Amino acid sequence: MSWKKLGSLFSFLNFQRILQRRRQQQQQQEESPLQLGGAQVAPQHGRHPIKTHGAKVARDHLHDWLILMLLVMIEVGLFIIHPFYRFVGKDMMADLKYPMKDNTVPVWAVPIYSVLLPICVFIFVYFRRRDVYDLHHSVLGLLFAVLITAVITDAIKDAVGRPRPDFFWRCFSDGKDVYDRWGNVVCHGNKADIKEGHKSFPSGHSSWSFAGLGFLSLYLSGKIKVFDRKGHIAKLCIILLPLLAASLVAVSRVDDYWHHWNDVFAGGFLGLVVATFCYRQFFPNPYDDDGWGPYAYFDALLEESLNDNEDTAAQTTNALTAQAMEVHVVNQSHPSNEDNFSTPELDYGSTSRFDDIELGRR
Repeated sequence: MSWKKLGSLFSFLNFQRILQRRRQQQQQQEESPLQLGGAQVAPQHGRHPIKTHGAKVARDHLHDWLILMLLVMIEVGLFIIHPFYRFVGKDMMADLKYPMKDNTVPVWAVPIYSVLLPICVFIFVYFRRRDVYDLHHSVLGLLFAVLITAVITDAIKDAVGRPRPDFFWRCFSDGKDVYDRWGNVVCHGNKADIKEGHKSFPSGHSSWSFAGLGFLSLYLSGKIKVFDRKGHIAKLCIILLPLLAASLVAVSRVDDYWHHWNDVFAGGFLGLVVATFCYRQFFPNPYDDDGWGPYAYFDALLEESLNDNEDTAAQTTNALTAQAMEVHVVNQSHPSNEDNFSTPELDYGSTSRFDDIELGRR
């Protein structure tokens, strides 16, 4: 019996050595982890290309894209309808006689620098990091920021109907002013110019500029870690460039006499606030340690880490089960030791011999 126990002990020690060797091989095969946001994450987990994750992201945010299309239709409707024609008396014309000028920044250029330019930056970052969550959420957040701002801006424009600084020449293209018996203007200029002349507050150029470029500024501040408490003022200058460009666009609206100063101030403030809210729906604060990536990115990393832990636990359990079976087989495969050194086993199957002993027959 002692030799049998000794053989079992050797088998168990051999099993421990095999298991330890397998664990060392698994550790050598695994790549060294990267430190990301305070958690250990494997490098291959940091990439989520469009080919493997794009369809899932699109399905998860299908309703967001549908709402985006609805905002586009609402914006088209607000642009078509006539604004409120506010009362404009003769004594008010002193501040509305500025000359009509062309736009320094044309209308068609606004979507280019406020939407297409940021999207180009997002695509560039995607090719560097291969993260579809970052690309999708940045584009979706930008479009929501711009369209929500546009809807609010045009809704207020149509409701307020404030005349532009050059309203006199829009209303009276020949310079001859006419008023009704209540003292209100009777415009006889171009109808399109008159309609546009009642859309001064707030400035659409300013709101669009600060919505798109403000979102880009927040995005860059998170990506280059401006607020990492290391004192790199050059990073701060980078994120101020989009805001400076938006400010210059707003100033041009006053210089062109298309808006009053408070029109552009209100428009810029509106666009920046909406951009901030839309950005925070997808990204942490730029000054957070994890401010460089979207929430969905870190959620995907956590899910992958949990799946890996489950797979590792399952593999370890299978290995333990297999090794236990091997030990059992080894213990049963030593007949020579059983014959020479172990005690003979009793034959429990033959009961007649015990019956004879009890009855005193032998």
